[in-house]
Amino acid sequence: MTTTLRVVLDQLVAPTDPDLAVASRELTCALIAAAPRGCEVAGVVPAAGEDALAEVRALEGLAGLESSPIPRRELSTALSLGLPSGLGGGMLHSPTLFAPLVRHDRVHNHEQTVVTIWDLTPWTHPERVSKASVAWHRAMLKRAERHADAVIVPLHVMADELAERTKLRGRIRVIAGAAPEGFAEPRDAVGRRRTLGVPEGAVVVDAAGASVGELREVLAALGREVPEAPVVVLDAASDADMSPGSVVFLSALDAADRAAALASASVVLAPRITPAYGWRTLDALVLGTPIVAAASAVNREFVSDGGAVVDGGADALAASVAGLLSSDANHTRAATLAADRGRGFSWRESGDRVWQLHAEL
Repeated sequence: MTTTLRVVLDQLVAPTDPDLAVASRELTCALIAAAPRGCEVAGVVPAAGEDALAEVRALEGLAGLESSPIPRRELSTALSLGLPSGLGGGMLHSPTLFAPLVRHDRVHNHEQTVVTIWDLTPWTHPERVSKASVAWHRAMLKRAERHADAVIVPLHVMADELAERTKLRGRIRVIAGAAPEGFAEPRDAVGRRRTLGVPEGAVVVDAAGASVGELREVLAALGREVPEAPVVVLDAASDADMSPGSVVFLSALDAADRAAALASASVVLAPRITPAYGWRTLDALVLGTPIVAAASAVNREFVSDGGAVVDGGADALAASVAGLLSSDANHTRAATLAADRGRGFSWRESGDRVWQLHAEL
C-alpha cells in the first residue's frame, strides 16, 4: 500500500510571497527526493487555470495533483473560518499556515495536518503588517491550536516565542529552510549587476522587515561611517524620501539576480529585529558574503558564528561595517565564517525531517 503525503502548493499557483513560493517548491522537491519506500508526494492547490498550474505540473516526481473548487482568495477566507475547502483528508503538509485546520481523526483514519510559520511578526509586531494580514494569521493560529497535529517553525527561539503565546506546547517542531537548490553566483553576474545598477563591493542592506524609520537611521549611519561605500537596499518597504540618490533600491529579484547582487557585496547588513526567518541573510551566508546583523534572539541563533551580531542600534551596525571594510584580514575571516555557516542549511535535510515528523505522528 502506498502512503501519500499531500503538500499544499498554493504559493506556486497564486503566490503572495516570493520567498514562500521558493520554500514551497524547494521543500516539495526535497520531499519527493527523500520519500521513503512505499511513499509518494502529491500536490494540493486552489482552483486555477492551466497557466497558473504550469509550475506545479513541472515538479518532477509529483505523484498527482488535486484541486480545490475554490480560487485562492476565497479559499483563504474559507480556511480562516473553518469552512469546507476541498483540501482536507489524508496526510497533509503545508509549507505555510494555508491549510484546512479542521477536526480530523489521526488515530483511526490516519489523517494528519502539519503547517509552517516562518514569520511571527503578525503576532509580535502587528503594527508592521496590514490589518487584514494580522486578522488572517491570528485566526489561522487559533485554528492551528485546536486542530494542527504539529506546527513547524525554522528556529528554536521562534518555537519558544510560539510556545509562550499558544497552547501548542509539544506540537511545535523546528525545521529550518535553506537557499534555493544550486544557489550561486551566475555566470553572467557582471552583466546582471550592470543591468541592475549594482556597484561591485557595495554594502547591501537587507531591508525586509525593517520599518522606514529604522532603514533611514541605518542609511544615515552608513553615510557617516562609510561615506565612500556604495549602498544597495534589498526589499525595502519604500524608497521614497529615504536617502541620497546614490543608494540603489531593488526588490522582487529572482534567484539569479539576487545571487549576482549579493555575491559581489562587501558586506550584507541585516537590521531586522522582528522574529522572522532571514531569507536574504541566508542567501548571503550561502555565498560566503560577510554578515553584520542587529542583535536579536533570532539573529543570534540564525547567524550564530557566521557573522557579527551587534548591539547598539544603527550607529553600532555601521561602525561594525566600517571595521570589516577597513581590514582585509577581518573581511576574509568573516567571509569564511559566513560560508561555513551557510553550509549548515539544506532542503534535503529539511525534507528528511518532515518525513520523520509525519512518521512520528
